[in-house]
Amino acid sequence: MHSSNKIIFIAELIGTFGLVVAAAGSMVYDAMLGGIYGHYFVVAMHFIGLAIVVYAFGKYSMAHFNPAVTIAFFITKHVKGRQLPYYFAAQAIGAFMGSIFVLLVMGDYANLGTNYPSPTSTVEANVSYEILTSIFLMGVIYIVVHFKKLGKLTGVAIGGIIALDVLFFGLVSGASMNPIRSLAPAVISGVTGDLWLYLTTPFIGTIIVAAIYKVLSGRTKNISTH
Repeated sequence: MHSSNKIIFIAELIGTFGLVVAAAGSMVYDAMLGGIYGHYFVVAMHFIGLAIVVYAFGKYSMAHFNPAVTIAFFITKHVKGRQLPYYFAAQAIGAFMGSIFVLLVMGDYANLGTNYPSPTSTVEANVSYEILTSIFLMGVIYIVVHFKKLGKLTGVAIGGIIALDVLFFGLVSGASMNPIRSLAPAVISGVTGDLWLYLTTPFIGTIIVAAIYKVLSGRTKNISTH
C-alpha cells in the first residue's frame, strides 16, 4: 500500500466513522431521550457532523465517505481504479465501527439510526426522492470541486445540502444518499427490509450527475481550446 493510499484509507475510515456517528447517532440519541429534540436536531447534527469531517479530511481523500460518491468520481476520473478498493474498504470499516460505537455508547434505540421510508409513502415516490437527494448531493459536490474558489465553503456546502435533504425528505423516504451509511446500522440492528432502496438509488443519482458533469466539463475544455 503506497503512502498516498494509506492516507486515503485512514481519512476515509475516520471520516465515515464520524459521519455515521453524527447521522445515525443523532437519531439514536434523540430516541434515547424520548424524542425531545426531534427532527430538527437530527438535521442539525447531519450538518455539523458532515461539515467537520469534510473540513478535517477533504484535503487527504476528497472526503467521499460514500461509495456512491466514489463511483461518481471514478467515472469523471477524479479517482483512479486502483484506489477504489482503499476507498470502499475504509468506508465499510468506518461505517460498521461507527454503528458499533453508537450501539455501545448510546444503546439499541431507533434501530441504530437505520434509514426507513414513511409507511404512507409509495415505493415510486421513495425511489424518486432518494435518487433526487443523491442528485442534489453530487451536484453540490461537483460544484465545489470544479470551482476552486469555493474551496473554503466545501464543508458548509456539502453539510448544508445533506441537512436540507434530510430536512425535506428524511421523514418521507429516509434521505440516505449513502449506501454504506444505511447498510451498517441496518445489518447490526437486523432491520434490513428497506435496504434495497438505499443500496441502489444513491448510485443511480450520483452516476446521473457524473455523466452530466463529464459531458459539461468536456464541452468546457473543447471551448477553451478553440
